[in-house]
Amino acid sequence: MLEVKNASKVYGEGDTKVVALNNVSLQVNKGDFIAVMGPSGSGKSTLLNVIGGLDRLSGGEVVLDGKRIDNLDENALVEIRRGKIAYVFQQYHLLSSLTAIENVFLPLLFCGANRESLDKAMGILKVVGLENRAKHKPSQLSGGEQQRVAIARAIVNNPSLILADEPTGNMDQETGAEILSLFDQLNTQGRSIIMVTHSPEVAKHAREIIFLKDGQIVDRVEQKGRI
Repeated sequence: MLEVKNASKVYGEGDTKVVALNNVSLQVNKGDFIAVMGPSGSGKSTLLNVIGGLDRLSGGEVVLDGKRIDNLDENALVEIRRGKIAYVFQQYHLLSSLTAIENVFLPLLFCGANRESLDKAMGILKVVGLENRAKHKPSQLSGGEQQRVAIARAIVNNPSLILADEPTGNMDQETGAEILSLFDQLNTQGRSIIMVTHSPEVAKHAREIIFLKDGQIVDRVEQKGRI
């Protein structure tokens, strides 16, 4: 499904040169759930960004469903992100002027929404348990509810791969557990997930943990008895 081949990312030059990724290779199959851990500055978020095309590689390749995507132009990358790859961030990035249902509907609008699209958006809100909050704006929702809206927006186009960057980082333990339960559900339904986290407890939900240090993978741990 996804293959990262010898990925490198370098910022700056000379004395300001920073190697964010150094020859990283990774394979993700359908239904995988991978947690990426490591200290700050180890390259975790950079790895997600080069996979999703938000950042350009300095070297190497990213191949999705047999097609190289790291060398595509921005318009082609936008199409990939609309249909195959979804992002969930620590910050929810909801539009404050829109209701929950309108935020979820937005990606469908960009893809040529029709009369059935609003029903589809409401159906996804039901999946995340927020159908009764559809007409509420982000300021009227709790942090956990806003993240669930963000997840609903991310999955409304049925992506095969979800990239999650510290999705529970701003939450208390109970609310974070609810979000992780939702990720578990999405993974069980066949979606692949790559999740960056600092928390060993959060990482227990993954099938495999990859540890990064100084832009390199230094260890991998498979988890047969995950939560």
